[in-house]
Order: sequence, then structure tokens, then C-alpha cells
Amino acid sequence: MNFLLAAATAVLLILSFPRFDFAWLAPLALTPLLIALARERRPLHWFLLGEFCGIIYWGGVCYWIQSVLADHAGITAGVAWAAFALFCVTKAIHLGLFACAAGLLIRRPWAVAGVAAVWVAIEVTHGSLGFAWLTLGNAGIGMSVPMRLAPYTGVYGISFCFAMLSAALAVSILRRPRRQLLWLILLAPIAVLPRLPDAQRGERTAVLVQPRISEAETWTPAFVNKVQRGLVYLSMQAVLTEKQPPDLVVWPEAPAPLYDDDPRFREVAATLAREAKTYLLAGVVGHTPKGEPLNSAMMVGPAGEPLGRYDKVNLVPFGEFVPWPFGFIRKISSEAGDFQPGSKIVIFPVEGHTVAAFICYESVFPDFVRRFAAGGAELLINISNDGWYGASSARWQHLKIVRMRAAENRRWLLRATNDGITATIDPAGRVLGTLPNFTEAASRTGFSYIAQTTLYTRWGDWFPLLCALASALMLGWEWRTRRAATSEARRSS
Repeated sequence: MNFLLAAATAVLLILSFPRFDFAWLAPLALTPLLIALARERRPLHWFLLGEFCGIIYWGGVCYWIQSVLADHAGITAGVAWAAFALFCVTKAIHLGLFACAAGLLIRRPWAVAGVAAVWVAIEVTHGSLGFAWLTLGNAGIGMSVPMRLAPYTGVYGISFCFAMLSAALAVSILRRPRRQLLWLILLAPIAVLPRLPDAQRGERTAVLVQPRISEAETWTPAFVNKVQRGLVYLSMQAVLTEKQPPDLVVWPEAPAPLYDDDPRFREVAATLAREAKTYLLAGVVGHTPKGEPLNSAMMVGPAGEPLGRYDKVNLVPFGEFVPWPFGFIRKISSEAGDFQPGSKIVIFPVEGHTVAAFICYESVFPDFVRRFAAGGAELLINISNDGWYGASSARWQHLKIVRMRAAENRRWLLRATNDGITATIDPAGRVLGTLPNFTEAASRTGFSYIAQTTLYTRWGDWFPLLCALASALMLGWEWRTRRAATSEARRSS
């Protein structure tokens, strides 16, 4: 029964996110696992329950990883399944550790707050320990009341809220004293936080380009020329729909060798910027002084002059480099050699304002993205190539993650992708418009520059740090209490 309850939590979590997107299940999702932990007394079984839950969860949410490896990493379907199974087992360790801590705290009067704090303290470690994707709070992106927390605590405050509600429901089902539910008063300040800003059209104009370049195409000079001509054609087609030139044209990250040091490409980009009388942000492949590839974004000014380049800092495991000991798997990108990480954020000047771009997978790092806004960026741009995901739900999951970054920093966010989902996201995280998936297209869209910063932008992940400190104190008290009880039992015997 306990393992069935753990499986129920995994299923509820999977249903909370795309492709199902029943977000209202997120505040209830952890309840079955917590009940199972309360029923179980053996610490090893707590870990096994969490691990079992985690394997099902990661397998159900990130099922698309197997097909990406099989289709693009040069391995057979069987080896891809084995690698994906290893991934699920490894990532599930986080839930196993959460279950060990929650198994202790669920029995205490402070269970409702304690479980939520431990959840956040462990959730924030995913990115630094190899791979981050959906956090529990991402399910709340469409909920107007919990989303009031985003500019103050980041996504982790919403995760805390959902975990707290799950723990409260578990405590109620277990028929614990009602006073243990008084911890829910910690959620009361949400009611007095400012409401989300109203939807607006935006005062400025940008062109977002979606070229739909095939990931399977062989790179030849003719292919590269075709890609460049297609990008220019789509851009100018959208630019010329109105007499007033747009403030900005955005090209996505693309699976094509568009090198920033290629004289022909630089001339194509410069000519477009001059003819359109606008700024151009383009996804390119840069190089280190040693010639190693960099996944980059290049800004070109209206006079055709290069204004700077941002080199992606957070690389995708297996996508842009192959971590040890998986040398038998080829990285997904066809660029020769592993990509190298950049070392700094870059803020681009745009006609008296400032713009910053982060690339693809970097959207999963809240504290990293907020550094662009803290550094002065008045507009955020995400360029991505989600074509590797095929028609899976990964592209919708990724969009949900990106939306949260806009809400945390109260910034307009323009998203240009290779074949979808290209979108305009307002400062509340609302999607105001998208281009159809799997089509060549470009469109004008509105946005505004915003200079004010949120508390989260200024302070970063202060809330997970607070949760980690509270978790350490509670677990330390539990360890000390159990040690004292053991010592007393030994003396009595």
C-alpha cells in the first residue's frame, strides 16, 4: 500500500505538468507520499519510497529524453532506454532524500511547515547537481494568487505553498490535532501582496523569427546560404508590414553553423540591420581564443556594427557536452568538439535602453536569469532550439519554465525558437501570443522596457536559503532528540 501511495504522488505530479497540465493537482500531489511515510517506520523504506516515486515521476515527465538520445546521440534505442533509466534512478535520489527527511518531520507538530521547507531546500539543488527541469512551483504559473509570490520569493515560494498544502492535507487525513494546521497562517500574507499587473500590449515593437531549420540536415555551403537567405527573407517580410521599423529583430538559437567570425555571415547580419534600420540579436556559434565552440548570442546595431556577444554559461548535458563517464554517447549538437561555457553575463545597449539574452536551457536557473535584470537589463530575451524535442510535451514544459522567469523579474520576455514555441510573455508570465509550431514564420510583437527591479531580482534565492537553514535546525533537533532517547534507553537497560 505504501508503494502504491508513493506511485500516486508521482502520477499526480506528472498530471500537474504538460502534457496533461492539470495544475490544480499540484497543491495535493505530495499528500499520498507523505501518508505513506507516516505509515512507515523504517528509514531505509522512507528512502525507497521516495526513490520509487522519483523514478516514476522523472520517467513520466521527461520521457522525451529517451527519444532525443535515440534520434540524435548516435546510439541505439536500447542503449538510449538504458541511459534514460540511469538518469531516472539518479534524479530520483533527490526525492529519496526528501522522503528520509519528511519521514522524520511528518510525525512532528511542525510537520506542515517542516515538510515544505525541506522540499524547497532539496528542490533548489537540482541545477547544481547535474540537471534541473520543472520545479513544483512551475505548475502555478497560471494561478493568479500564488503567482503574487514570484517577484518576492521566486518560483520556490510557490513550491513551498504547494508543499505546505499537501502536508496540511496529509496531517488532516492522518487525524492529527487541528492545531498542527495553524502553520498555514504562514500563507496569509499572500492575500495582501500586490496583484499581478494588468495585461498590456507593449509600447515597443520587435520581430521574432522562427525559421524551422532541420536538425538532421547535412551542413554544406549551399545549406548554410539557404538558411541565411531564409532568415533574412522572414525578417524583412515582417519588418516591411509596417512603415515604422521595429526596435529589434530576434533570430533564434538554431542547429546551423552560423559563425560569428564568418565574414559572409557578418555581412548578411549587418546588411539586414542597416536595411531594416533596427537592432538584430542572432543566435551564433562563437569561438574561444583556442578555437573551441561557444553557444552564443550576437547583437548588431542599426549601422551594421557588432555591439557585443553573450556566450552561454550553463551548458546542456549531452546536448552541448558529454559528462563523464558517458563517453559512449555522442552529444546531440553536430558541432565538432564539446562546447565551452561562457564566463559572464552580458547586457546589450539598445537605443538608450538595455537588453539581455539567455540561451535555451539556461531558463531553468532562476537565480542565474535574475542576474541579467539585476545587471540592468530592461528586457529579457530567450533564444532556443526546441526542435530536438520533436512533438513531445517538452516544448510546452520549457515554455512554462520561461514564463516563470518573466514573472519573477517583472520583465517582458521575448522568446524566439527554431520551430516553436516562439512567444511573447508579459511581466506577469502571461503568454500574449505564439507562432504556430513546426512552421517557418515571423511576426511583429509588442513589448515595453522596464527598469524597476523586484525583491527577487535584487536578493536572489534568499527564500530557499531560509528554508535550508530551517530544515537544518529541525533535522538537527530531531537527530539530537533521537540520540538522547537512544542513550536513555541504553542506560535504562
